[in-house]
Amino acid sequence: MSDPSLRRYDLDWIRIGAFFLLILYHVGMFYVPWGWHVKSPEPVAWLEPVMLLTNPWRLSLLFLVSGAATRFMADKLAPGVLAGQRTARLLPPLALGVLIIVPPQSYYEIVEQLGFAEGYLPFYGRYLTASGGWCDADGCLITPTWNHLWFVAYLLVYTLALAALIAWAGPALRRLEAGFARLPAWALLVAPIIFLGLARAVLLPRFEVTHALMDDWYNHVLSFSMFLFGYLTAKSDPVRRRLISLRWPALALALVAYGAFSLYAWAWREAAAEPADSLVLAMRYVYAVDQWCAIVAILGFGARHLNRPHPALAYLTLAVFPYYIVHQTVIVVAGHHLAQAGLPQGAEAALLIAITVAACGLTYEIVRRIPLLRPWFGLKPEPRASAAPEQALPIRNG
Repeated sequence: MSDPSLRRYDLDWIRIGAFFLLILYHVGMFYVPWGWHVKSPEPVAWLEPVMLLTNPWRLSLLFLVSGAATRFMADKLAPGVLAGQRTARLLPPLALGVLIIVPPQSYYEIVEQLGFAEGYLPFYGRYLTASGGWCDADGCLITPTWNHLWFVAYLLVYTLALAALIAWAGPALRRLEAGFARLPAWALLVAPIIFLGLARAVLLPRFEVTHALMDDWYNHVLSFSMFLFGYLTAKSDPVRRRLISLRWPALALALVAYGAFSLYAWAWREAAAEPADSLVLAMRYVYAVDQWCAIVAILGFGARHLNRPHPALAYLTLAVFPYYIVHQTVIVVAGHHLAQAGLPQGAEAALLIAITVAACGLTYEIVRRIPLLRPWFGLKPEPRASAAPEQALPIRNG
């Protein structure tokens, strides 16, 4: 059913690509005509279909790959040790983010949207004490907050839940893993689409995505199921082979579904009336087709073409988590100030991307050299400088 020694370099590459794609996505959020922390004064309407290209699957893919990474750890650790190690790896960056990294995002948000002019230090005191009272017609800014680091908080909670499942329901997990390995290719494609469509049709109207942990039930069903699927299938060679066989039809279905959902989103925006309930329900399943088929295509092409080491892999695998921690704050701060410089928008966007990548790279190069800082950015306390890329674990999470 599975090969315990199976190396999954492809999942490492996919994880790296997904995180860097997320950085570009958040640069796009500065320009697309959707709400965000800070905005370009010149929205770019044609970015909407570009952003919709990754919207259905990018975070689900990250949770899936994170679940796979957890599998390679869990097979070598007792559940309690797994929970302790992941808490030690994820909790410090989350605390640093809430207290230091994220506050500038909230500051520039109220500067732009509420005209706040009292300076950063008065803001920070009110941020920490949840006494800002920063409200508009859309609601109030609740602080302290984790903003983009909600992913880290959810990943920590899901890992602790998984550790409990391993300890208390290990045989049931193994039976579920065996069941996935026996699924024919068509069922591996169709069954998750039905599940995701049902979740979107039943839960999303009742529980909109909030990233607030306690009331985010649709998001939990979606994200934890992806995390658990990654855990259960990371070492399954039958599943890997079926994903490879499905890659082309999945890609075709994902593109068709993306086209249909993009057309629907455009028509809804231009229409004077709300779409019919039946059309909304149908589009929830179209979204699920796009979501799952894109993931299957990425996993299938990755398993076929990317399951190989490279000298850059060890560096990028470690760098990507610190990049993720700081990237959105850099985008918000740099975007706010660049928008006031009067540059041509193309040059401004290129400069914003360059500044973001440079700042993330500089942060990583500084942090990895200072033992005291490493745990606060999700890095192991002691660097393993002697490990060659081919000797590394086949997939790591941070």
